[in-house]
Amino acid sequence: MQRRDFFRNAAAGALGLGAHSILNAAPDIEKTGIADTYDVVVIGGGTAGTIAAIQAGRLGAKTLVIESGSQLGGTMTTGGVNFPGLFHAWGNQIIAGIGWELVSKTVLMHGDSFPDFKAENLRHWKYQVKLNEYLYACLAEEAALDAGVDLLYYSFPLEITENSGDAYWRIKVASRNETFDIGAKQIIDCSGSAAAASLAGFERMKESETQPGTLIFGISNYDFEALDKESLKKEYRAALKAGELESSDFWISIVGALKDGGFNCQHTIGANSSTSKLQTRTNIEARKSFMRIFRFLKRQKGLENLKIDYVKTEAGVRETYRVVGETIITAEDYVCAKVYPDSLCHSFYPIDLHTHNTVKPRMLERGKVPCVGLSAMVPKGARNMLVAGRCVSSDRLANSALRVQASCMAMGQAAAVAASLAAREGKSPSEIDAGKIRAVLKEHNAIVPNV
Repeated sequence: MQRRDFFRNAAAGALGLGAHSILNAAPDIEKTGIADTYDVVVIGGGTAGTIAAIQAGRLGAKTLVIESGSQLGGTMTTGGVNFPGLFHAWGNQIIAGIGWELVSKTVLMHGDSFPDFKAENLRHWKYQVKLNEYLYACLAEEAALDAGVDLLYYSFPLEITENSGDAYWRIKVASRNETFDIGAKQIIDCSGSAAAASLAGFERMKESETQPGTLIFGISNYDFEALDKESLKKEYRAALKAGELESSDFWISIVGALKDGGFNCQHTIGANSSTSKLQTRTNIEARKSFMRIFRFLKRQKGLENLKIDYVKTEAGVRETYRVVGETIITAEDYVCAKVYPDSLCHSFYPIDLHTHNTVKPRMLERGKVPCVGLSAMVPKGARNMLVAGRCVSSDRLANSALRVQASCMAMGQAAAVAASLAAREGKSPSEIDAGKIRAVLKEHNAIVPNV
């Protein structure tokens, strides 16, 4: 046998043996860096989940994030809604803590600027903080790793069951090419749709129709001032009549969309991210809408050279399921700024219900700053499980305000303190004194309601 043939055959044999071994080997959890049991498992590494995980890690809790996507940050990063708010109300800061820490660090490191938070009588969205979402994702991941948090991307829970051992919950996790079980003393559901709570058998609520979603995109390479605005409006109306565009393609005016370079101008009707099938359909419909917009604009005078700067990889979703909690925050509770005995954080945004092609806002009275209590984050009848973020227990109108990013960050941090203390003391979160939770939150630079 020639020497080169020997090595060729030996290599082929080794490759075949290796492939056979890989196919038949059981998944080795230790090699993935994932432990068997955690103090706190956060389901969803989005706006709320990122902050929850960092806070739990900083409190010394052994923490894991299970995230279905490729990075932390959720709608702020993957969804491109990179203008979180509101951290301030009536000239005063009402949400700080870890969320504000990361937002501030991103803005300063990138050389960007903050709004004038002391300015009065501006539209509410003028107080949102524009940041670079790519840098935010990296800084959030750094902060999580620095806090000792384990990250598991491209994964989601398949089953959540009560466990008889030291860990109250057993979670069956689906990951690429494998499934495995982990134990959790506490679960924080930051999925946006109360998915973990539902898997564990707790009740959710949902409207018969959902608010539209939005696919964030950017366009450029045209002179806005030189455009014939009246001609564009006329062409837009004609395209609607001919069926080339749909009324939801621009929920703001076409002129407003061009002034903003696209951005947050589009609606995707029926948007839903609660299952993979529904998120797939939502993304497909959103991209169809974008292509209708792009083709229409390219035909217009002055827009022939229009270019795409970016299109986000998935549509942002405003509404799916909410958990049925021990307390349900109503719109009236929200607008009158009800203070609960177990209030842990603030929220501030107008009632902001998006419909087919418009938004129905309801502004808050001057001086009013709403609160979120621990009992709104506890699924009704649950032990050792909390929800934080968009799926907080609330009616539809209240949720349209509570769902915004600064509020979700504040809820995530509050839930993490409650869960971490509960894991440490062998209790359920609702058994931890709210005053003690608020005291720990203040130690970590959060702003808490005066109760």
